[in-house]
Order: sequence, then C-alpha cells, then structure tokens
Amino acid sequence: QHNMNTPTTDKFVNELAQHLNSFLEEGGRIEDVEAIIHHHDDELGADKDFMSQFAGRKIIRNPAVPILYEHALKHESGTNIVDGGALVALSGSKTGRSPKDKRIVDEPTTSDDIWWGPVNTKLSEKSFVINRSRAVDYLNTRDSLFVIDAYAAWDPKYRLKIRIVCERAYHALFMTNMLIRPTAEELKTFGTPDFVIYNAGAFPCNRHTEGVSSSTSVSINFARGEMVILGTEYAGEMKKGVLTIMMYLMMKRGALPLHSSANEGKDGTTTLFFGLSGTGKTTLSADPERWLIGDDEHVWTDEGVFNIEGGCYAKCIGLSQEKEPEIYNAIKFGAVLENVVYDSKRRVDWNDSTITENTRCSYPLDFIPNAKLPAV
Repeated sequence: QHNMNTPTTDKFVNELAQHLNSFLEEGGRIEDVEAIIHHHDDELGADKDFMSQFAGRKIIRNPAVPILYEHALKHESGTNIVDGGALVALSGSKTGRSPKDKRIVDEPTTSDDIWWGPVNTKLSEKSFVINRSRAVDYLNTRDSLFVIDAYAAWDPKYRLKIRIVCERAYHALFMTNMLIRPTAEELKTFGTPDFVIYNAGAFPCNRHTEGVSSSTSVSINFARGEMVILGTEYAGEMKKGVLTIMMYLMMKRGALPLHSSANEGKDGTTTLFFGLSGTGKTTLSADPERWLIGDDEHVWTDEGVFNIEGGCYAKCIGLSQEKEPEIYNAIKFGAVLENVVYDSKRRVDWNDSTITENTRCSYPLDFIPNAKLPAV
C-alpha cells in the first residue's frame, strides 16, 4: 500500500510487487521479507534522525567527481578548470589554517586526558552548542548540501567513519580525495559515523560567544563526535581536524599517531619523515624508487605503520615537473588546486604567490603510480 499516487511511484510499487510475488512463489517466506525490512529500518534509523536536521534541503550524497566539478563551476566564484584537468578553487580570505581559533571542548569524558594550554584551548559545552546551532542554521539556508561518508585509517582495526556536511563542492571534493573512499558495498552498510564535521565556513561565528576570540572558530567535541567550522573556508581545517581526532583516539588505544610522511623500500623497510607543514614531507616521500604509504598523517602500531588518509596535500609554490615529477603528474582531473594563479590559456604559474605562498593541491593516493594500496 502506498499513498503517493504518482506514475513513478506506481511503477516502482508494481515492480516491487512482481519481485515479491516471484520470491514467494519460489518458496520464500513473508517472514524473511519482514526481517529484511526491519533490519534495513534499524540501520537507517540513526541516519534518518541525522538528516532530519536538514529537512527541505537537497542533499547530494557521495557524488561522483564530475558532478562536483559541475557544481563548483556553476556555483562557486573563482572556480575553473586548468590545463591538465585539475579544479582550481579559492578559499576566500583565509589561505591557511587558523590555529589560534582552534578549540577542544572541555567535557568530563576527555578533560583529564588533554594537555590544556596554548595549543589545546578549552571551549565550554555551551559555547560548542551555540557554534553548532549557528552552523546548522546557516547550512539550512543553502539550497543544497553535500554529504560525504568516508574513512580515516587504512587499517580496519583502527578505522573511523567520518561524515562531512558542507555547502561547497570544493570542500566535498577535497575530502573525497583526502579520506579513504568506501566501496559501493561499504557505503550501503556505512551506518552511523564516528565523527561528523559540520563545515559552515562561509558564515562567521559570533565573536561574543564565550571562549571565542574572533569570527573564526574550529571546535572539536569528542563526547559528541562532532567538529564545527565557522568563519574559514580553508579546506585544510577539515584535514587537520581529522588528524587531531586521530591523535587523541589512537593514543587512547595504545598506538602512536604521527605527523609524518612514510614510504617503503623494496626490502620492506619503512622510512618516516618528520617535519612541520611545508618542510618537505610530501616531496621526500614521493620517491620513485620506493612505495609511497602517505605524505602527512600516519599511525605506528605493534603491527606496523598505516596511513590515516586516502590522499596527499602538496605545496605547489615553485613546483616543476623536473624536480617533482610524481607530484606534478598527479595534478590532473580529480585533483583540487587551491589559490593558484593561471593565465588566459589556463596554464598555472607555479611561482606566482600573488594570492598566497601557501598554494596547495589535493589528490588521491592512487594518482601516484608507486603508491602502496592498501596504505599499510
């Protein structure tokens, strides 16, 4: 029985009835059908509750890369396709991370485990809820939203399910590249995410909110499994947010999280490269004579080393095919270039820092020919 009397619905119901009748005629039991339906409802229940906060919005879930290109080109100012096929996007007034605006919620389940200070700055639960409400309210003013479900950590034993909710196709494609893409079968059973990132970066936070020091706020609540971004459209905040989450959770599980790149020699030995952002981890790890495990975020366990991410995030200033051929050749259709300058023929000037010195490119691991997949 169905109360939506439309041609499309009628056709669907008729086809479903035919399949059901065939199943019963072949000896199937109606109890089996009911069990499948109830199991499906149980799996979707939490997801329905989550999506209800965006009722009325067009939700675009895990779209293909060409669809993200189309949306970015149509709706996002400054977006273009450059020579080679990469998508160029602008991150707005913020062309780098805002570490002074990062906050961790001070709540009972984690308060005693965090080294509070100038790096890990406290935010009250009340202020987090204010920021979260502001982000969700803003996202509900958008005609459409992107929802990306993906994984952090290549080792299934330590894997986290991450969900991104954002308005910009640029952000959706960036995190599609930077996280580990589930297969079609894995998406069917993805279920409730371990962490949700609400990216409302085009909208400022209220600087009068207690614990907030500017119009930008990047806050993480471990108890709720949520991260909220306001006041910055720089995509790297999402990436580093996932690293912060993994830094905490992996230590709790007796594993060592590392801000490092890693590659593997032909003899099976692993080399780790440590350094601050922009000091050469990506360049050094992209060695054509070694297998690339990852360029920035890893975890060291008793069993070995695994990559947290599904992609790379390379600095582009001064890039050349002669010096860094693996990275240069990875900048193609599906890659995202941030804040680069290009000419009328869509050729990127890799030495132009007019917008920022921090020009970047995000691309999937498998764009590197000698990437080791799975990245463990």
